[in-house]
Amino acid sequence: MTKPIVVSLGELLWDMLPTGKRAGGAPVNFAYHATMNGAEGHAISAVGEDPLGDELVDAIKQSGVESIVQRNAWPTSTVEVTLKNGIPEYTIIKGVAWDHILYTRELINILQKADAICYGTLALRSQESHDTIVELLKHAKPTAMKFFDINIRGDHYSKELIDELLGFATVFKINDAELLLLRDMFGIRGTSDEEACDWFMRKYNLNYVILTGGSTFSTIVSKNGDSSILDTPRVDVVDTVGAGDSFSGTFTAKILTGTELSEAHRAAVNTAAFVCTQSGAWPKYPEAVPDYLAEAEK
Repeated sequence: MTKPIVVSLGELLWDMLPTGKRAGGAPVNFAYHATMNGAEGHAISAVGEDPLGDELVDAIKQSGVESIVQRNAWPTSTVEVTLKNGIPEYTIIKGVAWDHILYTRELINILQKADAICYGTLALRSQESHDTIVELLKHAKPTAMKFFDINIRGDHYSKELIDELLGFATVFKINDAELLLLRDMFGIRGTSDEEACDWFMRKYNLNYVILTGGSTFSTIVSKNGDSSILDTPRVDVVDTVGAGDSFSGTFTAKILTGTELSEAHRAAVNTAAFVCTQSGAWPKYPEAVPDYLAEAEK
């Protein structure tokens, strides 16, 4: 069986953790975990012509993710990550290599083959990368899953940008804190979380809306009326860097390979829980990811 092709668009960077630097960036994290769950993952980004860029190119090659990583004169991105009870806070520097992703025929070619495309808000903070990513999304197959994992960071977003990116999306993933922000932004008041998710589903003609509540729950609702709600299993958390991206990448790979919604959701929750027990966003997978949900149900 041919593996589905999953392409991520956006930031590739070094997460500067208290324990040292780890390769990351939400879209690339997504591609890594999609790859680990049966897809052929491709990452599109840019790094600098510097030693940190050389190391990142090597790291992504070793990860098993295919990539088109442009090199330019801007510095390779580093993000200072501080952990409070395992929860990361990010200091993101502007004017880095992935702010300057060039629109090329090579990128168009891989987008036209993609069965799923992942993108967020952060990489579109600069005009150059914004224009490149928006033009690339226009080349997606009509049948492609377009996974908008909003990933709000700092002040690197706007209502106009979110509205624009929702216009391309077939899947929208937000967390409970982001939903609170979007309620005010879009004037969605006096409704339950489920009704707010339904509002986005109807307004933007989405196939899925995914709402995550960190250490408490996650909910997935689909256009055809199917839904799945799962508690988040308790694990010994090392850090939560990349956990949300691992959820997204796993869910996408499972859906593309024919898994039912409830089982795809279960696999996503277990993968995210596993990532929380590891340091960094690209941990080596065990032979089988533990079924933390089954253990919690005993």
